[in-house]
Amino acid sequence: MEFFRFSRDIPFMSWRRVAAVISISTFILSVFFIATRGLNFGVDFTGGTVLEVSYEQTADLNRIREILAGMNMTDVTVQNFGTSRDVMIRLPVIPEYSSAQLSETVLDALREADRTVEMRRVEFVGPQVGQELLENGALALLFVSLGIVAYLAVRFEWKFGIAGIIANLHDVIIILGFFAFFQWEFSLTVLAAVLAVLGYSVNESVVIFDRIRENFRKLRKIPVKDVINNAITRTMARTIMTHGSTQMVIISMLLFGGEVLYYFALALTIGIWFGIYSSIMVASSILILLGVKREDLLQPEEKKPENDGAVV
Repeated sequence: MEFFRFSRDIPFMSWRRVAAVISISTFILSVFFIATRGLNFGVDFTGGTVLEVSYEQTADLNRIREILAGMNMTDVTVQNFGTSRDVMIRLPVIPEYSSAQLSETVLDALREADRTVEMRRVEFVGPQVGQELLENGALALLFVSLGIVAYLAVRFEWKFGIAGIIANLHDVIIILGFFAFFQWEFSLTVLAAVLAVLGYSVNESVVIFDRIRENFRKLRKIPVKDVINNAITRTMARTIMTHGSTQMVIISMLLFGGEVLYYFALALTIGIWFGIYSSIMVASSILILLGVKREDLLQPEEKKPENDGAVV
């Protein structure tokens, strides 16, 4: 049973030039923000100490920053998380202090201003470990991308592999662009979300590509762009149901998952919605640009001899 039925094909490919302008613009803007603003790497990658403290009343973030500045601590990030009484303090690596000494020193300074402050969590990552995590994360992203190209090329054809990976990397760059523009913290959990988006997007692309291949067998007399329009339209019900139910779970993580899951869920949200867009508009448009045709996937029909069956 289909909850969403479309009586006629939606002409997605007639909008591909508009989609190309949107995609190129957002891609260039994302690259620009990544290059100029950079990613706000978390302690997982840069190394340092993260302290989570809690107050009985609403925390005065400016006062906390003044206290830390008075201790000659620069490049410090102070922000609320969860509630207005909970504060996360991110400190860079300070050679003069160990993680335990640094956390105790900061806590003592905060308690001089407010005796109600309590330490909730302390996390320390060394700079060398952080650099290794960053390199390993980049390698994971590279290997996943190469694996996607190989999988699509083997299952379908090389044009599908190129279209799929361009669409998926388009999603990744846009996610990174959002994080660079808003300076959201980019941590290991966000990297995990980016890798999850790659897998999620390629799954959506495979569904559409598979329907395109099926349509090439059934609809032999219509143009390629109409074959693609039909394939996308016939998968729209599945797309709405699958992504809608997934997004409901992610919204619950956004609202109730706390600081640990917030940016993970945010990256997934951006990636899923842009993944839908790229699978429909970017990947399919690139297939047309690369000149995909029936012969790429199907063996040409053999013509029967004119005297086939004739008695000589």
